[in-house]
This record gives sequence, structure tokens and C-alpha cells, in this order.
Amino acid sequence: MKSQSTYKVPDGKLLKIFLDYDETSNVIRHIRITGDFFVYPEEAIELIEKKLINTAINKESLQKKISFIIHEHHIQFIGLNAEGLTKGILMCKL
Repeated sequence: MKSQSTYKVPDGKLLKIFLDYDETSNVIRHIRITGDFFVYPEEAIELIEKKLINTAINKESLQKKISFIIHEHHIQFIGLNAEGLTKGILMCKL
């Protein structure tokens, strides 16, 4: 199923999520993350998108995986954080 969300991160920037997920298994098949936030290194968004494929769409799984990816790859955000990204993804299912 395809869905999308637009979320204004508190004290942050605008986040847009385009999500394609499997309704039966509730996992991400494809995700596109855009918005007016900044990320370093620049290719980090593509890395996060790739690593989130097959992740279960629930708060605990998403937040844990996103936080791990950020830490493991030394990703820096301005205007976005793991919690905001998790919320934006979860909003696609509302």
C-alpha cells in the first residue's frame, strides 16, 4: 500500500515521507524521505532509506533502527532527529 505524510518536526523543519508498505506483514517495501532539513553526509538519507526496507512499521522497531543507523554512520541532522523521522513514518499509516 502506498501512503505519504507531511510532518512539521517540533522546533525543527518540514518532513515529507512517501511510503510503500506491505499491509499483511506491516513492513516497509520502499521509502522516500524529503523535506527542508539538512543532513550530513548528504548521502545519508539514501542510506537510511535503503536500511529501512523490510523494517516493521511500529514505533519501537523504527526508532531503534533509525537511532542505530544514525549512530553507526555518524549522521548529523539539522531540523530533524530520530524521533521526528519515526513519527513522520508512523503518520503514513494513520
